[in-house]
Amino acid sequence: MPKGHYRSDASEAIHSAASGLHRAKVIDKKTMREYDDLCIEKAPEFNAKEIARIRKGVNVSQGVFALYLNTTASTIRQWEQGDKKPSGIAARMLQLVQKNGLEIFG
Repeated sequence: MPKGHYRSDASEAIHSAASGLHRAKVIDKKTMREYDDLCIEKAPEFNAKEIARIRKGVNVSQGVFALYLNTTASTIRQWEQGDKKPSGIAARMLQLVQKNGLEIFG
């Protein structure tokens, strides 16, 4: 798990220890999922204004933003109008762009 996606440094340490125990077959898959839920931060939720602000902050059109996020301009438009919400990996990608700009795509 990449650094920064844990709830805290302590959560990262606990998760790392649990992962070692799981690899050693001391804890089962179900227990490991419980540690995942406790330690790893959830993907953020973004509202329409926040998404538009992120895109405008990196100074690109909806079409160009869609190319970076591997989606369609229509999807970006729907997010910015509040008709749809990004979830999962799309929300995580928006979080990364918000924090680091488009340079993360290097």
